[in-house]
Amino acid sequence: MTGGDNAPNGKRRTKPAAQGATPAMARWFELKAANPGHLLFYRMGDFYELFFDDAEVAARTLGIALTKRGRHAGEDIPMCGVPVHAAEEYLHKLIAAGHRVAVCEQMEDPAAAKKRGAKATIRREVVRLVTPGTLTEDTLLEAARNNYLLAIARVRADDDMALAWADMSTGEFHTRRIAPDELATQLARLEPGEVLIADTLLAEEAIAKVVKAAGRPLTPLPAARFDSAAAQRRLREHFEVAALDAFGAFARAELAAAGALLDYIALTQMGALPALKPPRRETPGEHMHIGAATRAALEITRGQSGSRRHGLLAVIDETVTAGGGRELARRITAPLADAAAINARLDAAAWLLAEEMPRAELRGLLRGAPDMERALSRLTLGRGGPRDLAAIRDGLKAAMAVAGVVSGHRAPAPAPALLADDVALLETPCADVAQRLERALADDPPLLARDGGLVREGFSPPLDEQRALRDETRQVIAGLQAKYAEMTGVKSLKVRHNNVLGYFIEVGAAHADKLTSEEMKATFIHRQTMANAMRFTTVELSELEDRIAAAAGRAQALEMEIFNELCALVTAHAAAIADRARALARLDVTAALAELAARRGWVRPVVDDSPFFAIIGGRHPVVEQALAQSREGAFVANDCHLVARIDGAAGAPPDAGAFTPAAVWLVTGPNMAGKSTYLRQNALIAVLAQAGSFVPAQRAHIGVVDRLFARVGASDDLARGRSTFMVEMVETAAILHQATPRSLVILDEIGRGTATHDGLAIAFAAVEHLHEVNRCRTLFATHYHELTALAERLESLANVTMKVREWKGDVVFLHEVAPGRADRSYGIQVAKLAGLPQAVTARAEQVLAQLEEGAGQQRREMLIDDLPLFAAEAPPPPPVDEEAARLRAAVQELHPDEMTPKQALEAIYALKALLK
Repeated sequence: MTGGDNAPNGKRRTKPAAQGATPAMARWFELKAANPGHLLFYRMGDFYELFFDDAEVAARTLGIALTKRGRHAGEDIPMCGVPVHAAEEYLHKLIAAGHRVAVCEQMEDPAAAKKRGAKATIRREVVRLVTPGTLTEDTLLEAARNNYLLAIARVRADDDMALAWADMSTGEFHTRRIAPDELATQLARLEPGEVLIADTLLAEEAIAKVVKAAGRPLTPLPAARFDSAAAQRRLREHFEVAALDAFGAFARAELAAAGALLDYIALTQMGALPALKPPRRETPGEHMHIGAATRAALEITRGQSGSRRHGLLAVIDETVTAGGGRELARRITAPLADAAAINARLDAAAWLLAEEMPRAELRGLLRGAPDMERALSRLTLGRGGPRDLAAIRDGLKAAMAVAGVVSGHRAPAPAPALLADDVALLETPCADVAQRLERALADDPPLLARDGGLVREGFSPPLDEQRALRDETRQVIAGLQAKYAEMTGVKSLKVRHNNVLGYFIEVGAAHADKLTSEEMKATFIHRQTMANAMRFTTVELSELEDRIAAAAGRAQALEMEIFNELCALVTAHAAAIADRARALARLDVTAALAELAARRGWVRPVVDDSPFFAIIGGRHPVVEQALAQSREGAFVANDCHLVARIDGAAGAPPDAGAFTPAAVWLVTGPNMAGKSTYLRQNALIAVLAQAGSFVPAQRAHIGVVDRLFARVGASDDLARGRSTFMVEMVETAAILHQATPRSLVILDEIGRGTATHDGLAIAFAAVEHLHEVNRCRTLFATHYHELTALAERLESLANVTMKVREWKGDVVFLHEVAPGRADRSYGIQVAKLAGLPQAVTARAEQVLAQLEEGAGQQRREMLIDDLPLFAAEAPPPPPVDEEAARLRAAVQELHPDEMTPKQALEAIYALKALLK
């Protein structure tokens, strides 16, 4: 956070005092003291100005000029400013840089201030505190991403914790009770824009480490703001209910978090609150548990580079509305864990997949649907504009049209319940909101209400009358100009207008004497002399100006009155409008998933409560799409057949062909053969299926996965003092402690970061634990080929391997999974592909051969003595390929430009003969 007490160079600057300041600057000091830690955007005319340290920080962050304005306490006052019309752009940069901003507005017209006296100053107040989690402007937010404000609470030290999170821009509001070890998982899932936490809770080292490691903007608050009793009262008052029981059985910690969150919103919005929905309580087990490390390993929302463009979400996103994009993100980041709810989503997608015509028409209509949720939030907060009203109007019209497409379509089978319910909601008129907005709003209203022109002609006769009087003056002015030009004989005479003089008559200096003559000066009153012109007015022109100003003012006042009435109408029906916005988003996601399945040939998975995880012809959705775009070949599909060891589970596993269904599949094979891709693709298929999507496979049968774990790839955590191996062990420990029989675990090369025997022992014990204790479905990739012997003593472990072929000393990766085990890792061949010098790979082959001749520590020590490891030998010349040399020489002798077609053909046959 940024404060006004510290100079940018880190030296503490004496805090400015208000004594001796002008009235305007005295007010600045008052407001700055009331909002510590915030840059103060101080409205002065058409600019927001910043002073003292605020100015220095803002100028450096925004790259704008730092100037001076007046003096205080004997020193120049540093100052910078940004124009009001471009303020959002500058706010975005400041918030992105980690600053917070207090926005101070002029609360009255300057003319009104002057009426109070010559020394009266314009009244100014802070109207809003802008923080990362309280943004509502489209220009400050990503359209397809939620921006959550999240609060963390705990009532007693030995209790569970609770989270409450809300998106001010959409009105979503949720709570959830969590165990302390779930905090990192939920922070990774929600990616909040800002985290609120009691200062006492942040003082606990374990909690502070987790929260700070998440890298989200953090706002500590006094513990008193998390009082559960006060929170309960605050929530009842806001939602106007006598009890919260109808919303759920909230734990005290949940109430404390929700109340603190609501209190913070009211604080930053100066009492104004968005149209928040009643808090929805998430229950444990409602969603698939996906930890932070697993999300990163599977690249669900971001690729390895951190870019969202390379994550699973971006690759499958076929939504056409902002609300649909946010809904899809929520489904992918929190897949369901209830088979009935998952199948309801799949039923809806399957119906739209089968009905291509309504799907195409529906998606066409949705493309024109605006973001009603965010427009509604701005209107209820009092910072919306005419275009937000137009968004509500157009969104409600789109809702009715979309419902008509689905309900009017005659299909062999009726629409599934989930789809039918949304359509029924959209078909129900939202009072007369849409009709009134349609009648009142212009087709293309202005950005700001004060600009005028937002009300449709014919809606308000009094407004039309004032507009006519205002607009007809153009013809009157043109008539006066013609009249005065004829009267004076100056054809170049013009009637002009500016904000200083109002309307005036202007003539060139050469003709000024004609208007100052004795005959004319009684009519034309001199106003201003310019270098090349003179300006005049007349009594007639002044009276006309008064009438124009009065008509324009009355027209603006009437438009503002109508605008406020329309805003009140929308606010009164905010809940109904929000329901329709969410229904449109759900329809968009359903249609998008159907479109995705149609375009890419994905299939509907069978999802139930069985112990099976059977995938036939599975593919990695991200890699397959990348290959298709680069045209580098087709993705090689593979099967997977896992069966959890759940006592009493009924049903026969799907046909596995040549494979053996088992709880644990031990995957061996060389590097680059595709083991990691194979592991990840099966985990992503589980995520897609339980999100309600079709999956990239020929067939899929998935017993619901309650927890998904992935330990893939290598990384360290230097900030927390953890080596690569330590990170690997911490993540593996979490899996072994938390995995249940209904979990899906993928582990890649456990134990590789330490000595060979230590690593092998750890991998051996981990496999045994997963098989005997966790009893979950597991894919375990390893280079420790000794582990394959476990298949002989563990009843539900099977070996599979990545197929390769050797050709002329090189290895060809087939990327196919087959039953069996690998007998070697082909590390040196992979090193050759990576471009290691030929001398190094040749030497490595010599060392490997001698290592394989013997075994044991003594043999390895003898090898160190026998081999001249540091002998500086020149690399041997590469072997000569005589056949290639003959072919190269023959080609060099050809002269294509001098050959006839017959000679060229003969040359080709000759070259082919050389190959033989």
